Parts: sequence; C-alpha cells; structure tokens
Amino acid sequence: MATTSHYGPSSSSLERDARRIHDDKPVSPGSIAIGVVIGRMSEFFDFFVYGLASVLVFPQLIFPFAPDRLTGTLYSFAIFSLAFLARPVGSVVFMTIDRLYGRGTKLTIALFLLGGSTASIAFLPGYNEIGVWSIALLALFRLGQGFALGGAWDGLASLLALNAPAKHRGWYAMIPQLGAPIGFALASTLFGYFVANLSNEDFLSWGWRYPFFVAFAINVVALFARLRLVMTKEFGTLLEQHELEAAPILDVLRVHGRDILIGAFVPLASFAMFHLVTIFPLGWMSLYGNQPIGAFMVVQVVGAMVGIVTIIASGLIADRIGRRAQLAICAVIIAIFSFVGPILIASGNSGHDAFVIIGFGVLGLSFGQATGSISSRFGRGYRYTGAAFTSDLAWLIGAGFAPLVALSLSSRFGLPFVGYYLLSGAICTLAALAFSRALEQRE
Repeated sequence: MATTSHYGPSSSSLERDARRIHDDKPVSPGSIAIGVVIGRMSEFFDFFVYGLASVLVFPQLIFPFAPDRLTGTLYSFAIFSLAFLARPVGSVVFMTIDRLYGRGTKLTIALFLLGGSTASIAFLPGYNEIGVWSIALLALFRLGQGFALGGAWDGLASLLALNAPAKHRGWYAMIPQLGAPIGFALASTLFGYFVANLSNEDFLSWGWRYPFFVAFAINVVALFARLRLVMTKEFGTLLEQHELEAAPILDVLRVHGRDILIGAFVPLASFAMFHLVTIFPLGWMSLYGNQPIGAFMVVQVVGAMVGIVTIIASGLIADRIGRRAQLAICAVIIAIFSFVGPILIASGNSGHDAFVIIGFGVLGLSFGQATGSISSRFGRGYRYTGAAFTSDLAWLIGAGFAPLVALSLSSRFGLPFVGYYLLSGAICTLAALAFSRALEQRE
C-alpha cells in the first residue's frame, strides 16, 4: 500500500512567511488543544443552533401548512439532513482551494461561509410572509452550512495527535471531541433562556433569531484561533513532511478506498447515538411530553456536562486498554442502551430526563475516541484528505438522518424502533472493528 504522495505542501507564500516570523516561538500541545476545542465548538454550535430551531421554530414558522406538528417537524428534520449531504461536496471543493491557495485561505472562506449561512437564517421570513421561498431559503442556508463545514476541516486534530506523547494518544484524541458538548450546551443555554423568558409569540417572532446572530461572532473568534495554529512552525513542518497536505480525493480513493469505507462504519454506533440524545429527545418532548421545554433544555445542558466528563474519561481508558477495545466495549454498551433507552423515554418526565443524562454519559465514552479511529489507517500524504472524507461519510451515514428516521419510526411503530435503529449502529461498529482487525492481521 502506498504511503507517500508528492502534491506539494498546501501552503501559500504568505503562510510560509508567517511561519518564518514565528519560527522561534514553538507552540505547546496545550495551545494546540485550546485552538482545536474552540474550532470544534464553533462548528457544533452552528449545527446545534440549527438543530434546536428545527424542533422549536421551523415547524411553526416555515411549515405552518403541515396538517399537524409531527408532520411539520418531520419536514424540518428532512431539511436538517441536507447539510450532511453537502458536506462531502464541500470537502472535495475546498481541498482544491487548499492545494491552490493554502490552508489559511481555505479556512477563511469556509468559516465565513459557515457563519454567514448560519447568521442568514436569523433574517429568514416565515412561510406566511413569502410562501414557499422561505422553505427554499432555509434549504439553501442549510446546504451552505454543510458545504462550509466540509471546508472547515483544518488538520489541527492531527497536528495535536502527532505532537502527543506516545503513551497518551487516547487522551489527546479526546480533546477535539470536547467541542461537541460545549457547543451543544451553549446553544441549548441560549435557546433555553429565550424559551423560558418570552411568550411563545415573542419567541417565534424575534427571540429565536439571537442565537443565530451569535454564531457569526463565534466563528470569527474560531477563525483567528485556528489561523494562529496554521501559521505555526509545527504545522508547516508537518505540511513539508506530507503529513497534513491536501491530496486529490480520487487519488485517496484509489489508494485508501477500502480504509475510507471501513473507517466510516467504525464510529457509527457513536454517531448514530449523537442526535438521538440531543435533537430527537427534544422533538419527542415537544410533541408528546408535558414537561416545560425550558426546564427540559436545562436537563439537556446537564447531560452535556456529563458528556464532557465521560469524554475526558474516554481518553484515560483508551490509554490503558487501547482505542479499539474502548470502541468495541462502548458499542456493546450502546447496544444495551438501545433496549433500555426506549423504556426510559416511555416512562414519563423522569425517565425522559434519565434517557438524556445517561445517554450523554454513554455517548461521551464512545464519542471521545470516535474521530481518532478514523485516521489511524491512512498513510502519510493521504491522512488529511482521507480522514476528512471518512468523517463526512460517517456523519452522513450515522447521524445525518437520525432525527428524521428515529421520529418517523417511533411515531408510526413505537419507541422500540428507536432502539432498533441505534442497535444497527452498534452492530455496524463491531463488524467494522472486526473486519479492520482481520485486514491488519492479513497485511
């Protein structure tokens, strides 16, 4: 299997000059970690702001013509899925920009597009004002989010991993994953505040728009944090060694097509669970629960805090037993939870709250090592592009349609079908891990 490529470093002359200026200022792993967490937090904040609005706002604002609230929510979840379809396309396009104009240019365009697409939703008129154009614009902005997120892949997680001590790879692999619960907690706190303190009329008129405004400011902060790391000597050195360069996707598929396919299924249990403990329970509560939405969003924030703790724990555990064993054990736990979870949801408000908090705890243990597993089989020169495209496919297959499928199945056939959907993800993860190990032994 080929392990090198020669496409030239993905770096502009401006970036190389910046690295020479900072040549005597080495960056610490701690600084890299902070930059990575800020970057991931901004991405997840943008996506969760949209996800929460797809339950709390869009069914009434964009789909008031739906025969019932359930149908409106399903329409909203269908548009939610569009971003995950656009993300691989964004990766392909922005990899070309990366090779031609440099990583800094790529990130600047991608993050302004991501923040701009998210902030534009704040100005969106409802269906009663502009009719079907409100649906078209919402779909366009959602596609813009996904397209931009494909371009926001920066290689900083790999920079962090490649600068990590050999015995602490699991610990450093979990650090980027902290951005997800932090972004979710921030988005939920903002929405929860407006839901709890405004009338339904005021919230639907103007209150829901503020979190979308905040997204643009967060993306600007994240852009500067990430550009600072892209301009470091350490990043430039890894580019010159072909560790973080952007390779053409067709070349990566030719050399590592099998690894991309396997890598997309390894984190499936974690990614399938991702939206089932964040977006889906909020949708179910808004449709069938009797707990105030503001109070339930506080529970979700508590769940996110639990997720932070278990993500940190995943790093400690992975360094002791290995990432593969960690992911396999977590897949088994998720399989067990797939039977317990629907029972909790069906047992009233306390059970619903327990589903979220326990679910976040289980998710954190698995999600903390999920992304680290994606890039482990890629050779030098292919790791950056291969990991990006594998992550795109994993999110598309595992998480992109999860709220839509889970709500459709549960509302039509009953809550146990949410568990069956989650169980399928756990089975896919275990199968992919077994297949990956068999291939390694054969090689």
